[in-house]
Amino acid sequence: MTQVMSSLIFALIGVIVFAVAFWLIVRISPFSVRKEIEEDQNVALSIVIASVIIGVALIVSAAIHG
Repeated sequence: MTQVMSSLIFALIGVIVFAVAFWLIVRISPFSVRKEIEEDQNVALSIVIASVIIGVALIVSAAIHG
């Protein structure tokens, strides 16, 4: 039971870290991320954001597994 609870807590922390990372990307960038990806179809920006998402996911996964 404690393993399930610890997994849920780590998952919640992971989602929060992921949201903060994405929020930082949006706030730090000098342009509208949504406009660049949706309207201008900026593939390079999409790849950078996807890389950040994968990096955060790997860090959270490593933290969960110990």
